[in-house]
Amino acid sequence: MAPEQHGGGHSGGEQLGRFLRARRTQTSPQAVGLTPGPGIRRTPGLRREELATLAGVSIDYYTRLERGKETRPSPAVVDALARALQLDDAEHQHLRELAVRAARYAPQPVPAPTRAVRSPVKLLLETVRPNPAYVLSRSMDLLAHNPGGLALYCGMDDWPATQRNLARYLFLHPTARELFPDWGNQVRGCVARLRALAGTDPDAPDLAQLVGELLLKSPDFAGLWERYEVTGRKHLTKTFLHPQVGEITLAFQGMALEGTPGHRMGVYSADPGTPDHDAMQLLDMTASQASAEHEPHPGHEPHSGHEPHPGHQPG
Repeated sequence: MAPEQHGGGHSGGEQLGRFLRARRTQTSPQAVGLTPGPGIRRTPGLRREELATLAGVSIDYYTRLERGKETRPSPAVVDALARALQLDDAEHQHLRELAVRAARYAPQPVPAPTRAVRSPVKLLLETVRPNPAYVLSRSMDLLAHNPGGLALYCGMDDWPATQRNLARYLFLHPTARELFPDWGNQVRGCVARLRALAGTDPDAPDLAQLVGELLLKSPDFAGLWERYEVTGRKHLTKTFLHPQVGEITLAFQGMALEGTPGHRMGVYSADPGTPDHDAMQLLDMTASQASAEHEPHPGHEPHSGHEPHPGHQPG
């Protein structure tokens, strides 16, 4: 697997060029008001010269941008490219961040961010019960949760705690496709989030390891990764076809946790008195009971069996 596929160890100019190339090849001439000429177009999306013309820059200059040779585009050029590519606000901001990084890039060893979750945050997870809630790292590792927060993602507890990751779950766990009726939308949003992080911090060791694993194990992930989408549709509600409590639709709220290296808390909720709220309470209750049953008794030595590897399915 070529290193460039998972975004590690590359200059900011290369990241900028890769994003521009991906957006260019996914923008049709018709979408920007151009009429394709006769004959077969060998280039998907816009040609370099078409985009350069739309943005008001020379073809040579744009080609150097896309190849990572030009690393100091002015803010005016960045904005012109964003308009030509019809980027939305989040994509436009991502392009600006890539341009800033390209101009100042200097490779530095990047330590993996801490996985520690402060005690007050863990207390908050318990306080919001029966609402399922969890804390994720910037690369979507599941760092902490209350009983419902883990049980909502059916089968996640099959994996060791250090391997629990929502992106890994969506692409590699056999239950994920059955759990989400809109699995395709879920995974597109997931990849867009990781792509955005890769563009601004491509040498992050936690991200590189996860993306490298998913590129090797999931063709679906590899295909979405190459699209270089950095914004996903925001879902205010999520529907689960849960094997324990049936179909349940919950509102979702994500929030950044101050003073952390990119940690976020996610909380699900439902209006009291609704079937969804009843199902949410049932999930919390059954998850709590199951957790209590698996707690080792005092003086009892826990079983040290071999832990399953993520994505492994019994033959």
